[in-house]
Amino acid sequence: MNIVVFRHMPGTGLGSIAQFFSDRGIHYTVVETPHADLSTFDPLGPDLLIVLGGSPGVYQADVYPFLQAEKKILQARLAADRPTLGICLGGQLMAAALGANVYPGPQGPEYGWSPLLVTDAGKDSPVAHLDGAKTSMLHWHGDGFDLPEGATLLASSAQYKQQAFAWGKNCIGFQCHPELTPRMVEDWLVGSAGRIAQGAMDCTHIRAQTKIHGQGLIDQTTAFMLDYMQRTGLMTEEQRHHA
Repeated sequence: MNIVVFRHMPGTGLGSIAQFFSDRGIHYTVVETPHADLSTFDPLGPDLLIVLGGSPGVYQADVYPFLQAEKKILQARLAADRPTLGICLGGQLMAAALGANVYPGPQGPEYGWSPLLVTDAGKDSPVAHLDGAKTSMLHWHGDGFDLPEGATLLASSAQYKQQAFAWGKNCIGFQCHPELTPRMVEDWLVGSAGRIAQGAMDCTHIRAQTKIHGQGLIDQTTAFMLDYMQRTGLMTEEQRHHA
């Protein structure tokens, strides 16, 4: 199986999804897109493409040209309904590739824990495992996006309607961060020292909520990945048995 991960910043990573793969002997390749030559990348080559988050906005492609290159890759991949997961910036890039607008969120930044409100369509998808009745969700973004025409809304939060959407049978984009682990949260809090000093983020509250919800999110993201990999036909019988 050929799994490729697009990473935009050193502080981002697959988190609990990396552990999911490791436990099942599934190999993946990380492409550091700000430094890679994406002109030779085959959009349809990977069996699964995961596009992670990062600080840039989709609308800053003139400053960060790799974003435009990723958008073109996603346009081809989504048109073919090849298995694709986008997380935060990755989900926003998926939305943009499908023609939707991405912009600074008018509701303001969303940092910390709050539950997902899963739609009826979401309850019939792998996102059902991330429903607020089963786990809280970690949010860490300032941008928002419109639901692409032809996409299906899977989940919202109280602050942002677009939190998860499906495209075709095999592609899911997230605004939120199902991959986050307590260690990653702590790393991100250190990286957010400026926001914390300005009062834009409540570090103490996020830490307390992470102690309560961190392991639950890991468990439910594992269930999400198992369901997603089975529905997309990416998991072998041996890997299913191990799971």
